[in-house]
Amino acid sequence: MSEVSALYAGRVWHQRISPRRHRLDYRMFWMLIDLDELDALDRRLLFFSRGRFNLFSFHDADHGDGSGAPLRTQIEGHLVEAGIADPIGAIRIVAMPRLLGYAFNPLTLYFCYTTAGRLRAIVYEVNNTFGERHAYLIAVDRPEEETIRQTVDKSFYVSPFLDMDMTYRFAIRPPGSSLSVSIGAYSAGEPVLAAAFRGERRALSDRALLAAFFAFPAMTLKVIVGIHWEALKIRLKGIGFRRRPPAPAQFVTVGEPVALPVERRR
Repeated sequence: MSEVSALYAGRVWHQRISPRRHRLDYRMFWMLIDLDELDALDRRLLFFSRGRFNLFSFHDADHGDGSGAPLRTQIEGHLVEAGIADPIGAIRIVAMPRLLGYAFNPLTLYFCYTTAGRLRAIVYEVNNTFGERHAYLIAVDRPEEETIRQTVDKSFYVSPFLDMDMTYRFAIRPPGSSLSVSIGAYSAGEPVLAAAFRGERRALSDRALLAAFFAFPAMTLKVIVGIHWEALKIRLKGIGFRRRPPAPAQFVTVGEPVALPVERRR
C-alpha cells in the first residue's frame, strides 16, 4: 500500500466582516499524517521525528487531551461516545508539525474513515492562546460529495474579539491532490468572520521538508506572533474585548451533519 502522508502548501486568508472589516493573507503549509504511518515516517525521514527534536517533529501530546496517550485510541473513544459505532480504519491528521521544537496549531483536523474507506467523521481540534484546547466532532453523512458541509454551535472561547453566541459553518474538500478548508462564523445568521486554506499536495520526502523549511521559515512562530499582531490592529480599530468564560467541561462538542447552502467567498 502506498504512503498517504503528504505536505499541502498553499495560502490561508482570514476576513473579519463585521463590525469592522479586517483581512490578512499569508502562505503556509500543513502536514497530512496517517496515524498508522507515524513510526514509519520517523524511520524513513531524516528531518522528521516522532516525539524527538528535529527540524520537523510530531508530538502526540501537542494534540488530543495533551496526555500523550495514543491519538488513535483517543479519537476512537470520542467517536464511540458520539454514537458512531462503525469499525474505524484510517485516521488522518492535518496539522502544522513542530518546527525546531515549537508548534502552535489554531486548528487541527482529523479525517476518520471506516475500514471500508468511507469518510465517517471529521474532528476539528482548536487551540486558543490561553493554553486551552477543545474539539468539535461531526459525523459525515454524505461522504460521496466533493465538498463536506457541516455546522456546529460555538462552545469554546478562541478570539477575545468574537462573541460566544455564534455558529460555525465548515466547507471541507478532504485531502486528495489538493486540500480545501473554509470556515464561516455566524451570529444570528449573519456572517462575522470567514477563513479559508487551500493547498496543493506534495509527496513527503526529506527534499520536500527542506524546501518547506526555507519557503516557510519559522512558520509556527509566525502564526502565534501574527495572531497577537493582528489582535493589536483589530483593537486599534475600536473592537472591544469579550470576557473569557471557563472552558467547556467536556473536551468534545458533538455537532450534527446538516445540509448547508454553498458559501461564496467574500
